[in-house]
Amino acid sequence: MNLLLHIAHSFFLGLYITSFALVVPLGLYAQSVVVDQGTFGLSIHGEKIGTEDFIIRRAGLGNEAAFISRGVVVRALNGTSEEFTTLLRVTATEGTAAGYEFKSSRPAPIEIMLNISGPRYFSRFISGEGQEEREFRAERGTRIVEHQVAHHLYFLGNVLNDSIIHVIEPLSRTDRQFLVSAQQDEEIRLGRNRVVARRVMFTSADGNRIVWFDRQGRVLRVEIPRIGYLAVREDLVG
Repeated sequence: MNLLLHIAHSFFLGLYITSFALVVPLGLYAQSVVVDQGTFGLSIHGEKIGTEDFIIRRAGLGNEAAFISRGVVVRALNGTSEEFTTLLRVTATEGTAAGYEFKSSRPAPIEIMLNISGPRYFSRFISGEGQEEREFRAERGTRIVEHQVAHHLYFLGNVLNDSIIHVIEPLSRTDRQFLVSAQQDEEIRLGRNRVVARRVMFTSADGNRIVWFDRQGRVLRVEIPRIGYLAVREDLVG
């Protein structure tokens, strides 16, 4: 791991523990188990642009259970370096997003905090231009999928075919509908390995997302054809 990633991980670990304590009782943290952890290699139109490191934990038991995911994305595109971290809390029973934090250090400091309260999500967007607050409707089963963050799609892996899911994208301050379709099994290559994965199409107004899940529900590959985006697991390569 290079020095930049080491610093990013150390910084984010502290952020993660602090934020986690705010949304989940500390007793539940002690009961947490890792359900997925790894690295995606990121590219645009075939050009490698960076990596996404992540970990997803399940914390607690029964009705108190929740998933907590954190990620660090470091990439360079069109001469601009980007680095940001995400922290997402999801209810284990329905997969509904319960809370979210986003922090960017490059190219400009940005902080986003989003939490659910009754029938609404309330978000606070802080940047060099000031502070902006916004509300989103909270439908049952609402997911948060940040722009070009592959591991967030883990929480859509259990959605049934032909379902319509309400999705919030906090950085762009937008929400939209995803139609789940075209689920089928197919063989894909990860390095030297060939694995059978479930291919799912998520159709929305801003373009399709094609996601491959393995039998454990882990995200192996994500494509957004409209922009040439590709995320592929590097830690599972043989």
